[in-house]
Amino acid sequence: MRGIDKRFGAAAANRAVDFTVARGSIHGLVGENGAGKSTLMSILYGFHAADSGTIAVNGRDAVIGSPADAIRLGIGMVHQHFMLVEAFTVVENVMLGMATGFLTAKAERGVRARLAELAEAYGLAIDPDARIADLSVGELQRVEIVKALVKGAEILILDEPTAVLTPQEADRLFVLLRRLAGEGRSIILVTHKLKEIMAVTDHVSVMRRGEMVATLATGATSPRELAELMVGRSVLLDPDRNARPPGATVLTVEGLSLVDARGHLRLDDASFEVRAGEIVGVAGVSGNGQSELLDILAGLRQPTGGRILLDGVPIRPGDDPVALRERGLRHVPEDRLRRGLVAAFDAADSAVLGCTPEPAFGPGPFLDRAAEIADCEARMASFDIRPRAPTLGTALFSGGNQQKLVLAREMERAPRLLLVGQPTRGVDVGAIAFIHARLVALRDAGAAVLLVSSELDEILALSDRILVMCGGRIVGERRAGETDETELGLMMAGLHGRAA
Repeated sequence: MRGIDKRFGAAAANRAVDFTVARGSIHGLVGENGAGKSTLMSILYGFHAADSGTIAVNGRDAVIGSPADAIRLGIGMVHQHFMLVEAFTVVENVMLGMATGFLTAKAERGVRARLAELAEAYGLAIDPDARIADLSVGELQRVEIVKALVKGAEILILDEPTAVLTPQEADRLFVLLRRLAGEGRSIILVTHKLKEIMAVTDHVSVMRRGEMVATLATGATSPRELAELMVGRSVLLDPDRNARPPGATVLTVEGLSLVDARGHLRLDDASFEVRAGEIVGVAGVSGNGQSELLDILAGLRQPTGGRILLDGVPIRPGDDPVALRERGLRHVPEDRLRRGLVAAFDAADSAVLGCTPEPAFGPGPFLDRAAEIADCEARMASFDIRPRAPTLGTALFSGGNQQKLVLAREMERAPRLLLVGQPTRGVDVGAIAFIHARLVALRDAGAAVLLVSSELDEILALSDRILVMCGGRIVGERRAGETDETELGLMMAGLHGRAA
């Protein structure tokens, strides 16, 4: 890619960007949220057209006007925000564009066989007949990964592919990527996990504010140098936190269980407590009950059995999320776009979702628009949300800035209990450090925090205690200073020998 320029109105997303990937290599692409990475990859995959610049594939000039053009050129992409048809099954989504008419049955047999191979070899198991609408965030990510692998692109763009994998599964994925590169395929790995960049890539390119600022041999750089290139300043990579005795019990969960509409046991006899002034982390591969646990605790689903107490007072079946918010419970959902925001709203409207009963926004059924915008401006300033534009559409913010909008809304209203799912998924290294610091500050102010994350680095860095889930059960509990990624990963995979 040479001299790529792309503007959206007055905003320059890409400015004279040059980006070259060698055949048979794994090339990392990093940068802050809003740095232009996704726009650049969307141009390569045909979602956007560059205002100027050229693209060559295998030494030949290429015109990429749509994803179909990109696929014909051998370019595949696994997206951070899933590109799946919710009414279709897994196998139907994987087959899209592959065959029609009398060839469909043969293609389906081949896809099913390939899905089984990937599940066997790389731990990417998924029910081929499950509807996309019924799957968890983690399962959706797995569908995107296997969809790209089944179609066997020669140039494969992976956007945050390991967000829902255990360390062991991520290692198996990296083995696959190295094998693909060894066969002559080119891999572009877009990730905020600098440890992954160091572990698996041959070269890494860094973008900042729409420009390409560096391309380096991975072996000649370090995570700290990459972080500083990304944000233009030094970055504290580890949160500054000190252990302290927790306070009174805020959340008590006793024997919680859930059987879904298909008769599957999603949550099995979960019991634990969270106290004031502590962060309890929940580790596990997505799809093992964490999402259902958060939904039940937030009042979005009703359990099949068990009971929940908030400050010693039971949460009744009729207590909806509004009633729980009045008792000091705040919820940052795992999927910001499906649960945390309304993409069609502007930022100011998204920033007050669930908060409109507050007196600051006016009495009665009508919002005080000026108060709403002023509140959003204050949240944006506090959480460094860019651009600082309350009337801009929510969908036009980068993923990381959308995430900070949700976090600001929930964290800055003095929660007694904060339920937070995947707080830094798809967020850049500078924002991760900021979010971690704010979570620790909230804990130090006396809040109880239940943190669900598939990022073991995050769980270990933030948690006072760690619960591990597998198959809907809590299979173990550890203190953060008394365990490591290997042990937690084995527990997450259901290998209890290390968990005993």
